[in-house]
Amino acid sequence: MVRVRFSRSAPWLAPVAFTLAACGAGASPPPIQVPVPSSAAEAPTGFDNRSNGVADDSTHQADQDAFDEVEEIADGLGPLYNAQACRECHQTPTSGGASQITELRVGHLGPDGGFENADIPIARGTVTIAGRTLVNDRAICPNAAFPDSEIQERVPDTETIRTTRASLNLLGDGLVEAVADETLIEIARAQRRTTRGTIRGQALYVPILEAPGETRIGRFGWKDQHASLLSFSADAYLNEMGFTSRLLPDEVTTLCNTVSEPNNTSDSSGLADIDRFARFLRATKAPARDSVLAATPAARRGSELFDMIGCATCHVRTLVTAAAGAVLNGGTDTIPPALGEKTFHPFGDFLLHNVGTGDGIVMAMPEHYGPAVYKVVWRQLSIDSVGRTRNKMRTAPLWGVRLRPRLMHDGASLTLRDAIARHRGEASGVSRRFRKLTRSDQAAIIAFLQSL
Repeated sequence: MVRVRFSRSAPWLAPVAFTLAACGAGASPPPIQVPVPSSAAEAPTGFDNRSNGVADDSTHQADQDAFDEVEEIADGLGPLYNAQACRECHQTPTSGGASQITELRVGHLGPDGGFENADIPIARGTVTIAGRTLVNDRAICPNAAFPDSEIQERVPDTETIRTTRASLNLLGDGLVEAVADETLIEIARAQRRTTRGTIRGQALYVPILEAPGETRIGRFGWKDQHASLLSFSADAYLNEMGFTSRLLPDEVTTLCNTVSEPNNTSDSSGLADIDRFARFLRATKAPARDSVLAATPAARRGSELFDMIGCATCHVRTLVTAAAGAVLNGGTDTIPPALGEKTFHPFGDFLLHNVGTGDGIVMAMPEHYGPAVYKVVWRQLSIDSVGRTRNKMRTAPLWGVRLRPRLMHDGASLTLRDAIARHRGEASGVSRRFRKLTRSDQAAIIAFLQSL
């Protein structure tokens, strides 16, 4: 037994433990197992719209109402946007869940072969939107106030790298936010050691918008572009709905805009919508399993095989949050008792991997962190590391996967078997071992996945 221990500076963290017995050439990599401290409690699960304890139920319901609210132009919607409410993209089976909605991202390769952000002309070619990869599907103009304004984005022929990305599940993300950086870093190191570098998750430091100069290991979004739910909320509010905030006060375009900036200011309680969104997500329960199917012999056999062929090396079953009171997000937050030292089962490592399905897109820094991002010195931020994410995607957490009719980052896989078959790159050995299983054993793994 080899035991990997965390830094002494974080004594409340549990070690990652795993066995090397199966690490011979061609053998299955071992599952990454994070031991559960005896003092840790199971995080609550369910789709009942009740709080996990971060807020009382009435506050949680009010925050959900803000998350579900349909925004209008007079409120600050647009000028370019994809949706009128957070719920539009996050609602299966309840507010905060995933959906079939996808967004469009594009870019191109520069003369040196490196990825470059898209240049999208609008206003009959007189204005170019740059520094982004996201192409918004909707616009508020032309309208009565601006009958001759044309600002709809369309992809020009120059943008030859094109992909869609599916909307993510957000339920239980308060637990994900409360996982210590050291946990994710050590998981990445353990993957490299146990697979001799075949599987190599990338832990990426990203900016914390509410703490300028501070970074943290990213865990939210297909490219791990955010580590803070408040930063994530501000990003989505601007880029998906066109609402500016104190963290991202600049519109994508000022054309057709009649609402002063930032649109999203604090209300009488002192909270802006982005604060309510973040609190809502932190209070959501983790996705629940199908307990009936999970108890069947097929699903139980499939669970064993899932580990045996190496799926759990990246789709890590269990994680543990840091202790209550631990400081995170650059000192702007502390972990509340409801999220402190909780075990949860995301079946994901929240790291970036190349499994042969990368979309060729490098996240656009100004899009996610604002046009002033390069004027701030961010601790431990490496532009080279960001550049290496081009063909990598975050491991899709499998909790709640049974509720998704379209799979993988682009939603192009329509069955669980299709999704497994698409795994290449770092996951080539795992998908190869799946194909070598008997049809009965393959069906058992599918049954197990259908229980998640």
